[in-house]
Amino acid sequence: MFKTTNRAGRNTLGRLIKWLIYLIIIAFIALIAYAYIGPFFGADFTPPLKEIRQEIILEGN
Repeated sequence: MFKTTNRAGRNTLGRLIKWLIYLIIIAFIALIAYAYIGPFFGADFTPPLKEIRQEIILEGN
């Protein structure tokens, strides 16, 4: 149904999946590196500290 080999007989679908896995691994490593190195370059990952109070009315018997 689908032709997965090229003229040279190589499995092109397998090569594509292999490169996709490599790309995902490199992106994951880059994300971890950014999380550790980012604050040195001005990226601030801390959430804003703000107290929020809201009145809750409970209905009971």
